[in-house]
Amino acid sequence: MTWMDIVLRIVVAILIGTVIGVERERKNRPAGMRTHVLVCLGACVIALIECSIAEELKSLGDTGGLHFNLGRITAQVVSGIGFLGAGTIFTARKKIAGLTTAASLWNAACLGIAAGMGYYLIAGLGCVLVIIVLLMLQRIVHVNVNKRVEIKFIHRVETIDFINHYFDEKGIKVLDVDFSVENTKDGANLYTNMYVLHLPAEVTYRDIVVTLSEHANVQSVRTTNT
Repeated sequence: MTWMDIVLRIVVAILIGTVIGVERERKNRPAGMRTHVLVCLGACVIALIECSIAEELKSLGDTGGLHFNLGRITAQVVSGIGFLGAGTIFTARKKIAGLTTAASLWNAACLGIAAGMGYYLIAGLGCVLVIIVLLMLQRIVHVNVNKRVEIKFIHRVETIDFINHYFDEKGIKVLDVDFSVENTKDGANLYTNMYVLHLPAEVTYRDIVVTLSEHANVQSVRTTNT
């Protein structure tokens, strides 16, 4: 390898880490641009070291039966980056978050190794695919996440009929429902229903909140994670 080769591979690794990291930074994720750049750059440096060692051993000619296993050092990067990824995963309110960022860090390390080894096509194509997955896959493949929809309302019979009719009309399935009632200062009853819903592809939780909140008897509508 010449110095130009080394510089080019490092620059490619930095660009890949920057592109992936900017997307995570924009979404305010635990690991942002600098973290991804450092991971990708570090993996690139390890790959460069391994390539240099292999070239040096090759230049020695007869090494007296000495063998070098190319890929042994970089394999430790692939497995070791899991510890850093685990640091981005946290649990809050019975919900696990940070898995996507951990996966993007692991991919950044793998792409850094590809750049360090000089496989520019693989590194570039991999970077493009990672960005497509992070930015576009969720829009292309619609996955409904179950959430709780909390509805506070008055005039129980009339409002329940309206809610049930709306759910039936939109094909929304009620998986579970909890309810409670409390007395207000003016003596009226304030009802609270907590629904767990399964939505068809064409309906969003935003549609539900907007539509139900327009009814005169509905005091508030909000969504919470299950």
